[in-house]
Order: sequence, then structure tokens, then C-alpha cells
Amino acid sequence: MTGTLYLIPNTLGPGDAGAADPLAALIPTEVQVLAARLDCFIAENTKTTRAFLKLIALQHPLARPLQEIEIAELNVNTAEAALPQLLQPLLAGRDAGLISEAGVPAVADPGANLVRLAHARGIRVRPLVGPSSLLLAVMASGLNGQSFAFNGYLPIDAAQRAKQIKLLEERSRKEKQTQLFIETPYRNGALLETLAATCQPGTLVCAATDLSLESESIATQAAGAWKKQLAAGKAPDLHKRPTVFLLLGQ
Repeated sequence: MTGTLYLIPNTLGPGDAGAADPLAALIPTEVQVLAARLDCFIAENTKTTRAFLKLIALQHPLARPLQEIEIAELNVNTAEAALPQLLQPLLAGRDAGLISEAGVPAVADPGANLVRLAHARGIRVRPLVGPSSLLLAVMASGLNGQSFAFNGYLPIDAAQRAKQIKLLEERSRKEKQTQLFIETPYRNGALLETLAATCQPGTLVCAATDLSLESESIATQAAGAWKKQLAAGKAPDLHKRPTVFLLLGQ
């Protein structure tokens, strides 16, 4: 009998380290208890996974000492040919947790291919509840939550980026569909400037930053209003802060 692959949500950033239970408002107790009993993980980042397990251990004893818990890495550099080996513990009957560096695994995350292979191998997959920056951004934006699409990263080249924004804006306008995308945090400010300069003045643009953290900041306004705000030197502080960008053509 095969084990179960649990898709375990991580936090979206450091919480209140001084709190008795820093995960209480972010990760359901049942999820914490389940994660604590696992001794095998497949993680996007070993360091952040160990930090997450340390927080869980504050309230729920781990199945083994932290240094004895098996953590295999699965990230953007993991070859497709290496995926079957990651599933060997599950095929041998052990339960394992798949965990992203931040947020939910297999969404904007390299774990999706492993989940698909798990299904192909007859391994039970169980998604668990936790914070998703994409869904939180849609919820808080005020844009269309009935139809939306995540587009990952936009092109780095300025001309290609502007062209892609125009295409997404036109699709959004025609289909009344919210378009989501992200950027490397140190380029957030430049992306907001490009959105303000490229989009039609009435297109709604949202920047949702540090979601679920105490430093959370969410603002939605027309591209024309963003352009005026930026020209006045009142740009929001997005530098090196995880941000989800959304637009809805009008």
C-alpha cells in the first residue's frame, strides 16, 4: 500500500516570532498536527522548511528530532528524471509532505509535476488548507473573482514586457477576466511604473504586498491614478517585498 502525499501550506513570510503560537492565525491546527507527525518531506527549500517545522514544534512535538527528519529538495533546478526517486518513500508505504518555500505547494511552484506523477503512480494526494498569495490578492483587489488567470512572470525586456501587458489588458477587457502576475521583488517598483504608463487610464491595477503579514499593503486604483501618484513621487514601498499584481481592463 502506498503512502499519502500531503500538500502542506507554508506561511507567506515571517510572522510574529515573539508569539506563543506564531502560526495560529495562518496555518490551521489540524494541518500543524499532521505536519508534525511526518518524518519525510519534499521541499522547495530545505532551510525554510526546517524553520517552518521549528515553529510547528513550539506547539506540537515532531515525530523525530528535527535533524533526523528527511527533507529532499524539489526546485526549479530539479531535473524531470529525478522526480520518480522523490516518490520512492511513498511507494514504499510512507506518508510524505510536499511543501513550498512560501504559500501553497504546486501553485506557482515546481511541485506540480511531482503531484501529476504521484497521480500516475497511484499515490493518494491530499491538499491541505493554508495561505495562497494569489487567492488572497484576488479576494482583496475588488477585481473580478469569477474569472481570473495567473500569468507568472512577465518578460524582463522592456519592449516585450509592455507588449505582454497590452495583450493581457486586451484579453482582460474582452473576457472581463482579472489578470494576475508577479515579479522578482527588487523589480516591483519598475513593474508598477510600466503598468501605469502602458495600461489605458481606466484599467484597474492592484498591487497586493506582504499578504497575511503585519506589513501587508493592498491598493487598487485606475492606471491613470497610479500614473499621477507616481509622478508626484508618492510611489508605494514595494522594494524587495513579495507582491502580486492584478489588472482588469474596463
